[in-house]
Amino acid sequence: MRNFIWSLLLFTSGILMSFSQTKNIEKGTYLSTNKGQKIKLNLLDDNKYELVFYTGGYEIKGDSLVFIKNANSENRFDLSFVNDKRAKNIKIKFLDPSYYSFYIGTQKGTEDIQYQKLSDIKTKLDPEWTKTDLEFEIDKADFLYLVYEEYDGKSNVVKYALPKDAAEITINYELEVLGDLKIAGFYDRKTNELKISEKGGKNPLVFQNEKDVQPVKTSKVTPLENKIVSNWTYPGKADYLNEDYGTGAAAVDSVASAAVVDYAVDPNYTKFDFKLKIENNLKKAIESTKEANNNKFLVVLANNKNKSAKESFDAFVKEQETQAGYNMYDAYNPQYDVFNYYLAGDDDKKWLKSNKITNDPSVFVLNGNGDVLALAKSDLSDKSYQLNYYGDFYRKLLRADAFVSIDKIFKNKKAADAELIKAFNKAAVLETSYDYDSDYTLDDPNSTEFVITKAAVDKKEIAQTWKKLIEAHQKDAKPNLYLAETIVKEIKNQGFTKQLFNEDRILNDTDYLAIDYLLKHSDAIEENREAFNNKEGETHTLGNVVSEISSALQQNIYISQEGASGEVNKEKNISIYKKIIALGKGNFESYRNYFDYLSQIEDKDGSNTNFLKEFSTYFDSNLASEKGSPVEKLDAIYSSLDPTSSYSYDGWNAFKDYHSNLCNSTAWTVVLKPQNAAFLKSAIVWSEYSLVVTKNNPYYLDTLAQLYYKDGQKEKAITTQALAVKYLNKDVEEVTASEIRETLSKMQNGTY
Repeated sequence: MRNFIWSLLLFTSGILMSFSQTKNIEKGTYLSTNKGQKIKLNLLDDNKYELVFYTGGYEIKGDSLVFIKNANSENRFDLSFVNDKRAKNIKIKFLDPSYYSFYIGTQKGTEDIQYQKLSDIKTKLDPEWTKTDLEFEIDKADFLYLVYEEYDGKSNVVKYALPKDAAEITINYELEVLGDLKIAGFYDRKTNELKISEKGGKNPLVFQNEKDVQPVKTSKVTPLENKIVSNWTYPGKADYLNEDYGTGAAAVDSVASAAVVDYAVDPNYTKFDFKLKIENNLKKAIESTKEANNNKFLVVLANNKNKSAKESFDAFVKEQETQAGYNMYDAYNPQYDVFNYYLAGDDDKKWLKSNKITNDPSVFVLNGNGDVLALAKSDLSDKSYQLNYYGDFYRKLLRADAFVSIDKIFKNKKAADAELIKAFNKAAVLETSYDYDSDYTLDDPNSTEFVITKAAVDKKEIAQTWKKLIEAHQKDAKPNLYLAETIVKEIKNQGFTKQLFNEDRILNDTDYLAIDYLLKHSDAIEENREAFNNKEGETHTLGNVVSEISSALQQNIYISQEGASGEVNKEKNISIYKKIIALGKGNFESYRNYFDYLSQIEDKDGSNTNFLKEFSTYFDSNLASEKGSPVEKLDAIYSSLDPTSSYSYDGWNAFKDYHSNLCNSTAWTVVLKPQNAAFLKSAIVWSEYSLVVTKNNPYYLDTLAQLYYKDGQKEKAITTQALAVKYLNKDVEEVTASEIRETLSKMQNGTY
């Protein structure tokens, strides 16, 4: 299929398609069944046809159809977005860019557009071009530019506005069908399929009549601009169209060329002048890496047999500096400075031998302690595409470093608590999207691919050491924020246990002791966490610990429901929530999770007494009308939300709707359960409140009417239920709407 599609796209004139005309070929619509394709063939009346990319006319000549190409200027880029508020960068998946001249650009506000050629990215990430699709990451931006550069000097430049929460973008480009192709087809009577391919082709396009196939509905994102630009360029763009290919002109290095074009085209364009510090001995190189930050590694080339190794190494370093400078743009950014480099010399032979690095050439990666994290029998230039912040290789190094650090600390019986905490924290803050099943070891030192070190760790020893650590810090006068962050990650099943063993677990006694540590120091943690999160050279995401604790307790019940071994300690969880409230730390997030938790737990008599008591306290303290205007009260709570709260992102309306729905659903439990009858009067107040905040809601009116009826206020109940029927709309499910109407009838005839 791929060979046929590629050849279909590489020609430039009208096309001729021949296939045997039989009585089985009908006028109508045929849809491609080939995986990954969206090709539609329409054979219409008046000798018209449509073939996915464009429409035109056709003419029957004997047993052949002549298809005539029409020009088409529609936008051919097809985008789909996935949003995630937590995403720091945007993942791009470009479907089958092949060898065509595609460019991608990003723009922040009114700043200059930063372009990259897709083939350059692919060469770095997939140098053998083994993968069909291209996946990479870009920085967050306001606008995305996509460009298809044609050989006639005209380029299709399309601009899109990016959602602020965009986390993933899938891009497809429907290239025009061009060329003078001679393709043949036949109708398969057994499968009712029309199959078309080049003569002798093994992978035909397969179509079915539209009446036999349910078409897939797709929607396209509308760009802000879509235009054709002649001789399109940007600062740093190499002139591929005019480049010499075998005419005798000397080849120009792509990086150097980009830099020259950069300043020649736009003298105002800036590139940060980034320089790597290359040490003259291995010991200094390791020390320099350790001093930089926790997330920086040292890449070492051992290539003593190559006399030009120093020259090649220097050229490689210069290229890395140039690329990092472009990424940083106009100021130093440690995000892109993740590798130091060193060329091993004669003085390092003893070290290489003691670490069993015998291949020449070899490339290996060390952490700041000099531990080998990865090894490949390769030259440095062959691995350049992996040595960047964006690549999966860097994330694998972070994971390997965490394993090695914990293993070394555990073997060191004299290790201080601070070292243990840092080791646990290093594992806890890793991203949770790793392929836990991948087993990279140093069993094959001759591999030309990087083989990652994976140190073995003992689960029981980990748990015992962590328990002793938590117990030892119960009397701390000041909090250790590395420990606090590690605790938060661990109780939320994102910490070192998840990272090292890929296990979800129920909170245990050590976790509850760790939660006490967080609560004891919650004020001090809150005062210092912003500075901690912004620590230069480190990555931390410590949130408000009270909100994090309530979230972990809520998550705990879900994990139990999903089958993790162990029993949720309901009494301990409830006691933690009560302790939070008693300490005056009961913010909206903790109450929200507490109510959600309690609402899922019935008391022994089948009632929800504990939940209703706690909700009544919250309502009287925060929402009751006698405390002021309901909307003003809600606005005050909303204004005090932690910036990390989901409702800070979802907005005021979602926050308001949550409270009105909470009041209604809580009141509804009194309608449903006779055991909750003691709360009837309170439930009426809660239900009335829901309608003050969200007016004319038929669900809420139905709840209130039934509460009135149970309270003996029958006329008021009938009037309210009639309003519920009045405000029924298409958004109310028909079953529920029928029940609301039936309830009104029962109230009216006295059978309720």
